[in-house]
Amino acid sequence: MDQDRSCTSPRCRHALFRVCQNFFRKETLNKRVPISSWLPKYTVSTLFQDILAGFTVGLTEIPQGIAFAGIAGLSPEYGLYCGFMGGFIYALFGSCKDVNIGPTSIMALMLQDHISGLGPDMAITITFLAGIIIFILGLLNLGFVIEFFSYPIIAGFTCAASLQIASSQVKGLFGIPGKANAFLEAWESVFSNIDKIRLWDSVLGVLSIIFLVSLKEIRRFGTLQYREDWSRNRNILGIFLFMLSLARNALVVIIGTVISYSLRDDNPFKITGDVKSGFPPFEPPPFSTQVNGTNYNFRDMVQNYGPSLAFIPLVAILEAVSIAKAFSKGKPLDATQEMLALGLCNVMGSFVRSMPITGSFTRTAVNNASGVKTPLAGIFTSAMVLLAIGFLTPSFYYVPKATLASVIICAMFYLFDYDAFVVLWRSKKLDLVPFLTTLLCCLFISLEYGILIGIGVNLLFVLYASARPKLTITKEKISDSRGEVFVITPKDTLYFPAAEHLRDVVLTCEGENATVVVSGREIRNVDVTVAKSMAVFAKELVGRGQKVIFLDFKPSVVEVCVKVDLSLQKYFAEGPLDEIFENEPILSVQ
Repeated sequence: MDQDRSCTSPRCRHALFRVCQNFFRKETLNKRVPISSWLPKYTVSTLFQDILAGFTVGLTEIPQGIAFAGIAGLSPEYGLYCGFMGGFIYALFGSCKDVNIGPTSIMALMLQDHISGLGPDMAITITFLAGIIIFILGLLNLGFVIEFFSYPIIAGFTCAASLQIASSQVKGLFGIPGKANAFLEAWESVFSNIDKIRLWDSVLGVLSIIFLVSLKEIRRFGTLQYREDWSRNRNILGIFLFMLSLARNALVVIIGTVISYSLRDDNPFKITGDVKSGFPPFEPPPFSTQVNGTNYNFRDMVQNYGPSLAFIPLVAILEAVSIAKAFSKGKPLDATQEMLALGLCNVMGSFVRSMPITGSFTRTAVNNASGVKTPLAGIFTSAMVLLAIGFLTPSFYYVPKATLASVIICAMFYLFDYDAFVVLWRSKKLDLVPFLTTLLCCLFISLEYGILIGIGVNLLFVLYASARPKLTITKEKISDSRGEVFVITPKDTLYFPAAEHLRDVVLTCEGENATVVVSGREIRNVDVTVAKSMAVFAKELVGRGQKVIFLDFKPSVVEVCVKVDLSLQKYFAEGPLDEIFENEPILSVQ
């Protein structure tokens, strides 16, 4: 035993040395720690552009973080806690300069039920667990899992989430009391308490929406001028409008807070209230919690998460990777590296009491439009958020809830995928079925089960197409043959769902002394079930006096079929049909 250990120990040390040596190779290090490739080439001009982009994104992230924390049912500081760790970690390990990692509305929405049940510790723990899951999926190169989220599923999920989030904010917009997050529950609460609408909250909320939409639309002019004239320092008006549009969320929150503070003695608005000041403690995430005097251990927490434990990481990956692909502008994107970076962002975020974070399309677009040059801009955004946590939290006390509701509702208005209906109707109407199924089930059941049901319906369509592959049947006239010649050509790979369908189609080719030819030119592969079916219908055809030829099948396919049933070997042939009829006897079985 000791001798074995002494023999294997040096081998283990050598293997470990090889692994470390490979990791610290320049190519591997640049791939897995991308900052090592671009930081040595960093310049002062690049620094100024990153500072500008980081500052601009920070003006968007701070009000969004506060608002998204409200969606999740958390106090505002949690939205800020998750806003700074992502930028620091992604700057080190992220591969796309434009991507901003932080709080998103969809992540917040998926946390609602768990936080309302067992408190804010649930958000922190699932951040850690989601980060571990994402990181492991990245190590195992299992990012293909998100390929099960087809466009109709993604569009249906996004539309449902935006409708549900916007609906949950209608009460805050009009100052209606109570709390309701589900779609139907939210509207039921609005109509049952419609007599409790507060005038000044409603006025402030509606005016805030008008202000936000106006600045959003004026950005078109500003963006055009910015891109054309920034380098030449011309058209100051266009540049000003562009910057004004980017900072619209921060501006509306600042204006609303100033109005609320000036009326503090007799405040007509519902306000955010106390916000915990100071930096978050750096400590491990909680693996147990206590609610109303009841202790819940780690197992209880995991059971409470249910399917969210799988879908929160998957949706986070989907958002981050799809955003990175959209802004990579045709350059190769290492999805594995993006998953590793996202996993680390969540794991480290859980140590500063963060809720789950992922890529934000809105802030990534702002980053890109601001001329970001490297992921280092995320550090400047994080620094702004950190300053807000440390020194500005007392001012958040007076932020009107109607203003935060207007920020969220406007964001959801632009998140809703209006084009999905038109695109699916024009291109393939059948895809409207999984789209509408996902949309309705997410709204009326839950987001997690809505995704599951949508994927299930989508897979039914895929399985149906696999069970009913396209087959063409033609009749050919061969001079030397007696009777008709039917040529059946499958258009794709044949798997077990298609076995019975292929048999039924082949057996419809009837005729005295007829020959049935199954062309394998376009068949890349078959499974055992199809091979067995081929053996069965070949014997059935011969039994009723017909002939069978399996024409031009790939050697790999022939090998599978022959291994399943050796008698099939005599039916395979290659070459033009007329030569086969001339040179070989018609195949039959006695």
